[in-house]
This record gives sequence, C-alpha cells and structure tokens, in this order.
Amino acid sequence: MKKILYIIASIASLLLVASCADFLEPKDYGLVDREFVFSSTANTQAAMKNVYSQWQGVADGSFYGNGNFYAVNLPGGDDSRHPEAYNNQLQRHVPEGFYENGTKTSEYNIDEQYGNFSSYYAVIATANTIISAMESSEDFEKYMSASEPTELSQLYGEAVVARSTIYEMLIRYWGDVPFTNQAGVAATGIAPRDSIYDVIIADLEKVIPHMYRAGSVPGYGADKNAFSRTFAEASLAVICMDAAGYQTRRSDLTYTDGSGKALTWEKLGKENANADKAFYARRSDWKPYVEKAQKYFKAVIDNPGNVVFHETDPRATTKFGQEFNNPYQYFFQQTMDNDIGYADESIFEYPLTWEVSNGERPYSNGRVSNGSGSNNFPCKAYGQGRINPAFYWGIFDPKDMRRDVSACVTGHTGGGAEILIPFTPNSKASGGGLTNNKWDEARQVRPNALRQRKSGINGPWMRISEVYLGYAEACAMLGDNANAMTYLKKVRERSFPAGQAGTEAFVAAHDNLVEAVLDERLFEFAGEGDRRWTLIRSGQVFKGIKRTKELQKAMIEGVEANGYYVFENGNEFPAYVWTKTVDAKSLYGYRLTTQCPEGKEDDPVLYPGWRGENDDWATVAKEIGVSDANIAKNLKAGDMTNLAIKGLFKHIDPESDEAKALEADGYTKVEYGLELAKNKQEYVDNFFKGFDYESAPIYLLPVSHDSMKTIPGLTNGYGFSNK
Repeated sequence: MKKILYIIASIASLLLVASCADFLEPKDYGLVDREFVFSSTANTQAAMKNVYSQWQGVADGSFYGNGNFYAVNLPGGDDSRHPEAYNNQLQRHVPEGFYENGTKTSEYNIDEQYGNFSSYYAVIATANTIISAMESSEDFEKYMSASEPTELSQLYGEAVVARSTIYEMLIRYWGDVPFTNQAGVAATGIAPRDSIYDVIIADLEKVIPHMYRAGSVPGYGADKNAFSRTFAEASLAVICMDAAGYQTRRSDLTYTDGSGKALTWEKLGKENANADKAFYARRSDWKPYVEKAQKYFKAVIDNPGNVVFHETDPRATTKFGQEFNNPYQYFFQQTMDNDIGYADESIFEYPLTWEVSNGERPYSNGRVSNGSGSNNFPCKAYGQGRINPAFYWGIFDPKDMRRDVSACVTGHTGGGAEILIPFTPNSKASGGGLTNNKWDEARQVRPNALRQRKSGINGPWMRISEVYLGYAEACAMLGDNANAMTYLKKVRERSFPAGQAGTEAFVAAHDNLVEAVLDERLFEFAGEGDRRWTLIRSGQVFKGIKRTKELQKAMIEGVEANGYYVFENGNEFPAYVWTKTVDAKSLYGYRLTTQCPEGKEDDPVLYPGWRGENDDWATVAKEIGVSDANIAKNLKAGDMTNLAIKGLFKHIDPESDEAKALEADGYTKVEYGLELAKNKQEYVDNFFKGFDYESAPIYLLPVSHDSMKTIPGLTNGYGFSNK
C-alpha cells in the first residue's frame, strides 16, 4: 500500500502542471519523468487514478450533481421546475428558463462558478499528458495492434474516454469551446463544436476494440466505476446523437466539420433577435451520425458485460412485510442499498462515500425533508428539481409504475413523520410542490441521520435503459420501426401491470414513432435532469414546454372555475384534499410503503405508493452513532408517522356526505388545487417566462470573464457580455 500511495503522490506532483489554474499556458511536458511514470502498468494505473479523481470532481461538481446541473438541468425541463419564488433565485431561474426568451442575456451575468473553465480543462490537460506519453512509448503500437485488450490498451482507452466525455459536457453547456488534444499545447480561441465531435468520435472508435467490457476491467472486477468498453460504446453512441441533433448556434461563427468543410443546416423556428440572431438547427448530414449511434447502441445491447436489465423484480418480502413488484424501482433501491456496491443496470457510476463525500442525492435530487442539517430523521433535503403538477396528474399514465417512484406529494417533517408538501414557493418539504422521489434517505439501508448531503449515494452516470431507448430512437429516425418498437416495449412494458402498457395506442397518440420514444424516455428519466437536453437535441423543445405550460394553466383554470380539473387520462385535480396522520406500523406492519398492490388504489395510505417513513428510525440512528439525547430530542413522531390522503385523484365535493364522513373520521380538509391557483404566476407565468416557442432557445451558459482573460480568443456569444 505504501508503494502505491508513493506512486500516486509522485504522479500528482509530476502532473501538477496539467491540473493547476494556469493550465492553459504552454508547458514543457518533457519535464514529466515518463520513464518513471509509464515504466510499469502499476504506475500507469496510478496516473489514471489521478484523472478519475479530477473527472469525478468535475462530474459531481458541475455536470451531474451540483453547479450547472443543479442550477439549470434539474429544474429546467418540461417535467421539472424550481421550488423557490422566481424573483428570489434569479441567478438560477433566468438561465433555467432560456433567459426570458433571450431578452436577459445582455444584462445578465451568471455566477462565475458556472462559467469558469479551469477545472474542466485541467482534466483534459492531465488526460492529454497521459495519452501523449503512452503514444510515444515503445510498446504503444504493440498493445494497440493486439487482437485482444491488454491492461495498457485499456488504460489508454480510459484516458481517451475521460477527455471525450468532458468535451461532450462542455459542448452541452457552452456550445463552441476551446479545444486541445495535445500535451503542452494551450487551448485557445473557439473551436466549432462539430469539429470537436468528429475528433472525439474518431478517438473513441480507435480505442473501443482495445478495452474490456463492464465487469472485466483489470483492477475493478465487477465494479462499475471504471471507463469500460461498454461505457465507451454507449458514450460514443450518445455523442453521435448529440452531433446529429438540434442545437442553438452563434451567428458570428463559421461552422465546419472535422475536415474543415463548411456545414449546411436544417433549421427550426426562427433566429433569436434578442440574442445576436442565434439560430436553432441540426447539420444537414445528420444521418450518418445516427447510423453510427445505432451501431454502437446495439453493440452494448448485444454484449453488455455484467450490466443487467431487470424485467421482473427479484426482491423478496421484507421482514416488515413489504412487497415490491416494481423492477423499475429496483435500480434506485440498489443505489441506496450500500456504500460500496453498484446497481445491476448501471453502466457507469462514480463512487461517493457515506459520511465523507458531499452528494446531491437525495439533497437536491430526491425526496425532500424539513429536517435541520444534522441529527434529524432525515436531515434537510432541499429538492432543487421538483416535479411539475401537470406532468404528474395529466401526462403520466396512472397505471405506469414509474410515476410514484418518480414523484411524491409528501415529504418528511425531519422528525420521522410524513407531511403533505404545499405548492407555495419554498425549499424543503415546507413548500415548492411535488418532490422527486427516486432517492429517499428513509429508504437507505444505512440512512445518514447525522448530517445532510452525506448519504454516500453514487452518481449513476449511465444505465442500460438509456441505451435501449437511444437505440429505439436511432432506429425510429432511420425508419427501422420494428427494432424501435422492440426496445421501446422492453422499457415500457416492465413498468406496467401485465398487459396494461398499451404500447401501440401510446405510439398512435403521437405524431410519429420518434416522438413516442422521446416521451417514453421522459417517463423513464423523469426528474433526473435528462429531459432538458433531450428536448433541445431532439427538436422537441417548443412542443414539450408548451404542452406542460398550457396543461398547467388549464388545470388551474379548471380548479378556479369548477373546483377541479379532469385530465384525458382520467385523473381529476381537486381544489381540496383530506388528510390524516395514522399509525401505519399497526395497520400494515410497516411504515415505508412500496408499489401499491392492484385493487388497493382506494387505500389512502398505500396509494399513491413509494412514500411513508423509515420503519425504525431509532434503531438506525443508534447504529450509525446518533446519541440517545439527539434521538429523544429530534425523533418526535411517535407512532403516527404516515399520511392518509383522500381525494388526490378524484374530486370530492366539500359539501358532500363523503366529505362530512371523512371529517367525522378525523380527516382535515386542506386547500390543494386552490393553493396551486394562488401561485399561478410561479407555475405558469414564470415557467419558461416569456418563451415564445419559436425563437432559438438560449439554453447555453456565458463564459466567465476570468476564462476569457486566460484563454486568448475566447469570447461570449448569444448576447452575453464580453466585458
């Protein structure tokens, strides 16, 4: 162990020039002792550990946890929204909603943390150093021409994947960015994103045959925290779909492909006159990229390594009596089961450690809690990405078992009980509306009641259902409807009771099969921050946002006019609901509910499902070291832990005998739809405020002024300030 630590420390100092703040200045990378660093496989592995550490810091801090992801992706789709009042969080809500149709870009400077490139290019610089050193080694051609992967060819591939995925994310957030793929060469100016795509696609195609599949990467065993061939193939396919997709582009740049050939466009909507005439388009030669995506998605499907797609739920009944029968939820439960394991359906997860790492699941991307920052049950969970009520009531099929996994009307008090979340703008469970429900500290095998943001839940960067739906989308775009339907059905039908998915009718309700696949992806990844980019690259951004906004407006107007609103799926959104806190433990034997059994939809505790409380907070707390004094002080719920709710999907007349009987039984009438109506400005007017559904969406972020000072030739577009 001492030797490995010494190697890592030595490499960290040797590669410091590639990861410090002034990384963009040209360096003499000959100063790196390549003979030492790359004289053995162990040394090369240690060098890659440094890249993984940097990559994970950027991923969790900006692209799939905090930072940019937290600010705009989580609340910025047609499925999700922000919890707080618009004017209280302008630094997040303005860019989240496309800068009020581009009218705010010229006067708006986003916080520097969202637009400073130093950490992103530090990863690229370190990867470039390793790639360059390996390419110049005497054995490079030997291990890259072998018929089977070797440990060194795998490590080379890992460095290429690290670099390629950082560029993938840079393009998603900033469009056209500086590019360098050579050690010691500074990134300057602005490279057209299409040129970058062509380079990184070619790089990935070169290394993929020389990498090991998930579950067989040397040194990782069955773990999913390595860049495997499986992940490289899936990433290449995703990048190809990005390259083929619609994006908003600057009017002041000349766009070329990787060979320098000028591109032509298929445009949607109109130029954004408020943002330097930015235009929204995909390249005219998009089809070969979709064909390549189809090829590599299928390669993963045909040989996924140790990645498993569960079509049935393998779990047994718990000691408390819960039954599950929801294979979709099983993935999320596996991410919450222990601190060192990886979910079966994951292709790649970056690891976070219980009580050590800061993490956003469930804090900003999970079920909310009114708890304080420590010694609560559970501790504070803010809930940055909330679920739009129109999406929950009106767009999700009530039979779809993903609905209750994805969204919940209740949160935690922080004292071991369940509470109905108001629609008033706020954070935690005291407001903000429906919560994401996929990650819930109460469902962890080892909940961290000691401190917030310390759950240890990994970052599940990619899972196999994304590959299935990506393949279905690519097939549908290319006219291969049979294969598209096959994989659409695989994803959809596992999430419905047998025979109730209605896939053909679902597809027929859309304009075409591609749109049906994209909506299926919406249900599969609801609330996870996936939808924003999917809408943008697919060209569905106008239609998707308009659908949710108009439906949200209609449901509010229905409540105001009639006391409720009826959706096409049969759900009714009510002005009032009736709630009562109950002792679920004595009623059912458990507090944490699961999939509502068929025929029990009238049970006000079991439906909607996947809510409630941890079955034994006190024992959990003692096992992790919460003091008896803090347990006694903060765990106040007693036996009355679960919330029974009546009238959530079926309007009850407040003057009816049914309502009077509920109140006689201890239920309390609660303003619900009426409260949403009181906050119409937040849920309708401020939802993508001012967006006209035809101007190029300004979803991109401005580059920080510090980055412009550091990188020669780098400028802002889209009307953002360059001063």
